[in-house]
Amino acid sequence: MNVTEALAYIHSVSWKGSIPGLSRTQELLAKMGSPEKQLKFIHVAGTNGKGSTAAMLASILQTAGYTTGLYTSPFISRFHERMQVNGVPISDEELATITEAVEPLAESMEDHPTEFELVSCIAFEYFMEHSCDIVVLEVGMGGELDSTNVIDTPEAAVICNIGLDHMEVLGDTVEKISSAKAGIIKKGGDAVIYREKPSVEAVFEERCRAVGARLTKADFETLRPVYHSLDGQVFDWGRFHGLRLPLLGEHQLKNAAVVLTTVTLLQQKGWNITDNDIREGLDHVSWPGRFEVLRRDPLFIVDGGHNPQCIEALVKNIRDYLAGRELTVLTGVMADKNYDAMYPCVAPYAKEFITVTPLNPRALPAEKLAGYLGQFGKPVTTCLTVADGVMTAIDHAGPDGTVLAYGSLYMVGDIQNAVRQTIL
Repeated sequence: MNVTEALAYIHSVSWKGSIPGLSRTQELLAKMGSPEKQLKFIHVAGTNGKGSTAAMLASILQTAGYTTGLYTSPFISRFHERMQVNGVPISDEELATITEAVEPLAESMEDHPTEFELVSCIAFEYFMEHSCDIVVLEVGMGGELDSTNVIDTPEAAVICNIGLDHMEVLGDTVEKISSAKAGIIKKGGDAVIYREKPSVEAVFEERCRAVGARLTKADFETLRPVYHSLDGQVFDWGRFHGLRLPLLGEHQLKNAAVVLTTVTLLQQKGWNITDNDIREGLDHVSWPGRFEVLRRDPLFIVDGGHNPQCIEALVKNIRDYLAGRELTVLTGVMADKNYDAMYPCVAPYAKEFITVTPLNPRALPAEKLAGYLGQFGKPVTTCLTVADGVMTAIDHAGPDGTVLAYGSLYMVGDIQNAVRQTIL
């Protein structure tokens, strides 16, 4: 099996869908020899911020000298990004070899695993083969019934900001969604949570009481922004002064506070992480596609945010980083998203819209999106491809203008590639 065949098998129709439950993952891992039992984890759940939180944690642990695995989803440009060791994605050869070994085991199961379950099992094997000291494991959806939750008690269960997303599966209130995510908190473990309203925090408090886990609430009180620009942010937190973070947005500082609270807990548990490791790890973290600057002339920023909290953060970033600029907005969206939560609050900052159709079966056609956006009274241009949309947006913005591309993570990779071509 080569990598093309491996990816074709992983993405094959028989694996499609998201079916909550742990039994299929547990069965397949048992057939594989239970690689997850040989690993230690930091388990990261939440509606928003879990990817950047996981990336910060992994960067700090790697800087501290630990062989660090990182499991995230979805990917931006290439599937291999989803599983990395010390910042290096899985190789073609390793992906093909592990998938070839797992295939007959999966095929022997009466109840086949889903695609995400299969990928999670491949990742566990990959991390085990690399003898990872620690794996930062991002939940796919929810928590309690997510396939990543087959692991034993992690070094820390980290729960990021909670919002309304995947309500058809997780529940229609933040309290119900929090209950699903609280399922990653296990017996005798440690939990770190993003600060929420009392009714949400009460859900995590009750879970910790029920399983005898220790709860730590992230320290937002000592978080002090110092300076921000399109090159990054400087902030103070607790005993630290002048920490630098290349990720943009006030919400990323709160995610960093969750990370710093978690790492302080790890230090107390005996992990050899120095304060300098923390400083350097934050300084060198990379998490693309989140209010990311791709070029400067014109200024071109891409953001994969799509749910209400992400859009709220995006509007805050527009005010903080792009004040006074007229925006050429390049956008595409999935058909099942709530457009009324995505566009009315951004429209006042747009001088025009350019619509594209992301390369995804769930994408809304660019023409239909253009019809929706017409209500805002701004010019709307429809483009056949994402690459055409990028070229059109750059042309319309002009050398001194600003392009903001947002709407779906599924088109971020194509936008990045198209923008790189304009710079070459």
